Amino acid sequence: MKAYKYILAVIGSCIVFSCTDLSENLYDQVDSKNYYNTEMDVIRAVFRPFEHAYWSVQPRHVLQELTADQVATWKKDDWWEDGGRWSRLHYHTWTIEEETFKTEWEACYQGIMQCNYVMDDLANLDCKALGMTQERFDALASQCRTLRAWFYLRLLDEFRNVPLAVSSDVTKNSESNVSPEELFSFIESELLESVELLPKKAGAAGNALDQGQWTKAAAAALLVRLYLNAEVYIGIPMYDECAGIARKIIDGEYGSYSIEPTWDKVFDWDNENSPEVIFGFPSAKGYVHYVYAGDTFWWTVPARQVSYYFNDVKAMSKNGDHNCKYRLAPSLAPDGTPYTTQLGRPVAKFKKYPQDYRLKMYKNLGNSTREGMMLFGYLEYTDGGAVKRVTSPEGGYDLYLRDAVAQFKGAAPEETPSGLVSDMLHGDHNSGWGYVKYPFYTDEDEGQLEADWVEIRLPEIYYSLAECELRGGNPSEAARLLNYVRKRNYPADAVEDYLYAPEGSVILDEAEMLDEWGREFLAEGRRRTDLIRFGAFCGGDWWDKTADQDKHFEIFPLHRDVLNANPKLNQNEGYPRPE
Repeated sequence: MKAYKYILAVIGSCIVFSCTDLSENLYDQVDSKNYYNTEMDVIRAVFRPFEHAYWSVQPRHVLQELTADQVATWKKDDWWEDGGRWSRLHYHTWTIEEETFKTEWEACYQGIMQCNYVMDDLANLDCKALGMTQERFDALASQCRTLRAWFYLRLLDEFRNVPLAVSSDVTKNSESNVSPEELFSFIESELLESVELLPKKAGAAGNALDQGQWTKAAAAALLVRLYLNAEVYIGIPMYDECAGIARKIIDGEYGSYSIEPTWDKVFDWDNENSPEVIFGFPSAKGYVHYVYAGDTFWWTVPARQVSYYFNDVKAMSKNGDHNCKYRLAPSLAPDGTPYTTQLGRPVAKFKKYPQDYRLKMYKNLGNSTREGMMLFGYLEYTDGGAVKRVTSPEGGYDLYLRDAVAQFKGAAPEETPSGLVSDMLHGDHNSGWGYVKYPFYTDEDEGQLEADWVEIRLPEIYYSLAECELRGGNPSEAARLLNYVRKRNYPADAVEDYLYAPEGSVILDEAEMLDEWGREFLAEGRRRTDLIRFGAFCGGDWWDKTADQDKHFEIFPLHRDVLNANPKLNQNEGYPRPE
């Protein structure tokens, strides 16, 4: 098994259940003054917060995707209503008591404080006494420093006005919210300094056994994210700064990276060897694989499908024969009439380019290989020589996944029943296409449950630079950058029909740029941020959601418990304080 050698995986295996305990004390057993005796002690301490960071991807994913236009969790028969929590995220009718807001806040600050404890410890150590060079010591310290900036960037994006904690000594931390400008400046300075201190990825292949560790390029990529959204965060456009850093990454100044020849390779079981991965969290059976068991992609496939359609019984027995939380938002009304909103309709937007390889039905090909990304229609499998279909977990009807939401039950594919309601409370297990970015290989495949979670990949840098060029009035250069990535998604003999002009015939404008962000990064935990940057998160309609009355929903509220715990915190504008 590949990942047991990863530092992150090894440490995570020892503390796999600690992340849900928000009251944990990092050093309640061992005095930190007596802990650090060797370089390995420093390494263990530095990478302790990374396991928590990996777990924390889940609440971010919920807030990024279920508040946006491409993915939703509607009621499926009697499942997934959950007191209306998913509907409130979808319709932007959330309250200050939404548990996911609290989970994300606590997840980020727990990670920040874990980093602070380690950094405070390291500040009091003599690296020479540990047999370490100053360069090596500073590089390790910058791992925690960059991870802390990663957490703060999330908080800036989601809540904007948050406390700034820079030490385990609470007297050195802010008592109340700091301004977005102060937090932005802090993140920027931390990353700029870390870029200089972190190691440069060696060679032209993937991160290999260094997967899960920050590098110069990975920290620089966080700067790209920060600058790309600066106009939203602090009201100052910084597209030139974003473009400058992005070009350095693409040009190899921070290490050699390249685009995979096929779209799926970067998500595959051996993606620690992918030159497209800039930063990823390592995963392995028996070690750390939260994203397989949680929100990010384990719950994107229909109930009972893992053991039947995928023949992935081992994974099912480990994680449960689960139900499906996520589906793609519909492009069609129940009667087959296309929706015409600019936003949403992800399947239709993929079908705009009908020969897209990602549109194919997901299929395991054997030897840890697959094709296609989508799940639609009947889900058929062979059992004892007979062809069978996956059925619903209740009601027993054959699943026939449609690009529409309603209570279709056992209706035949050619049926388009009239009078069906399409909204978050009137779906079933047939509603919506499924999607599979990370593979579900069979029990016989070596790569079963082995893919690492990709946090940053090179196309993000190309797309960020392309957007900067487009906003700067250079659509031809923007098109060239996008085409460099997009061409892998289409047959070579038809690629001109799908590329942006002047290399192809498709016109690139801001609406198409936003759509292309949605196609390339479907369900990768960034859609809300992209919509906000284009002014579409509150101002647009999709499926059954109408535009918001104002823009305060671009920022989430501070949860009731957070405010009650610290009365000096200010609530975000547009939201009430607890009574």
